[in-house]
Amino acid sequence: MRGLKNFLILYFKGIAMGCADAVPGVSGGTIAFISGIYEVLVNSLRSFDRKAVRLLFQYDIKGFWNHVNGIFLLVLLSGIGTAILSLSRLILYCLKYYPEMLWAFFFGLVVASAIVVSKKIEQWNGPVIISGLLGILFGYYITVATPAETSATLWFVFISGMIAICAMILPGISGSFILVLLGMYEYVLSALKEFNLLVIIIFSSGAAIGILSFSHLLNWTLRRFHNITIAALTGIMVGSLNKVWPWKKVIETYTTHKGEIKPLIEQNILPTAYFDITGKEPYLIYAVALGIIGFAVVYYLEKMSPENSFKA
Repeated sequence: MRGLKNFLILYFKGIAMGCADAVPGVSGGTIAFISGIYEVLVNSLRSFDRKAVRLLFQYDIKGFWNHVNGIFLLVLLSGIGTAILSLSRLILYCLKYYPEMLWAFFFGLVVASAIVVSKKIEQWNGPVIISGLLGILFGYYITVATPAETSATLWFVFISGMIAICAMILPGISGSFILVLLGMYEYVLSALKEFNLLVIIIFSSGAAIGILSFSHLLNWTLRRFHNITIAALTGIMVGSLNKVWPWKKVIETYTTHKGEIKPLIEQNILPTAYFDITGKEPYLIYAVALGIIGFAVVYYLEKMSPENSFKA
């Protein structure tokens, strides 16, 4: 019998995933990986298959619930939803007024995550190393890609949901950052804050189809090419560090649909030059401290969940 403690731990892991997914540049999949629930999550999502449909048509609700690991998904998704709906304002506030400290925390988190995930590679060889290097290049390319300017049509909202959700379950790739690249981040976040049901339903439908399809592919690669897949995911996390570097100068800006000026292209700079170039306080001591805290959080999560009690 699963105890209340396991449910609470899983719920808070969901909250951590939701917080990460709300920040462009940080992946909820990273949190899932380091907290020991990643493969269970992928297996659970993959369980929405023909057998699940057959059980539903046979009105075998209990069989369906057990087949898709319903308790696990319900508790985890409740945590993710809680974070996205209740903490998105706080995260946006920190991004606006204290970006250096927020990014520093996530920089430490991603560094530690890459180390922890790389330990899951059972054997290093040529293909594994190449996979890791390609992952680094891909992760870096994603961070330097220029955001698009798109119209917020419903069909594109649907497509954005499909693409972003796939990134959200990949360690190292942020679904939120993919939305930034697609030019849909603020539009979707505003829809959540304003409770625009039509946009939320369309986006969620795209996300549901995307994640159910992608989870089958991801599960297959983890089973058939485990070391190569883990190496690629590790590489993506290393490459994505370019995005979460705390000190940047703005090269080019763009104007949102609300008339606000936002950074479009940024360049990483040293904290010692940050004030002279931007006129902003680098908060170096606080940033270093938060980076160390982020690093420590990862190892605490890994230690807390050596083996997950929720099996798919």
